[in-house]
Amino acid sequence: MKNNTEFKLIDGVFSIEDADRVLTTLINYKIDYHNREDFSNHIRFNKDIEHSKKRIQELIETKDQIKSIINNSKLGDPKFIIKGNITIELE
Repeated sequence: MKNNTEFKLIDGVFSIEDADRVLTTLINYKIDYHNREDFSNHIRFNKDIEHSKKRIQELIETKDQIKSIINNSKLGDPKFIIKGNITIELE
């Protein structure tokens, strides 16, 4: 069995509206995931949630950067080529 496996999560050409929708939805899902996990771990196990708080802030900053790129690209009819791979590594 290979130690690394890679999957295509996103691979396509998108309109500005679709690119905004796909990327925003993906990042919002990750933010929601961290928020739910934080709440659950804090309530059930009184675990430290600083790592997730930091990750949420990074995701928010990424979302802001993506929004800026999209907003700055609204002149004309640009197409966005988006490629996103997921790599799973086994230790």
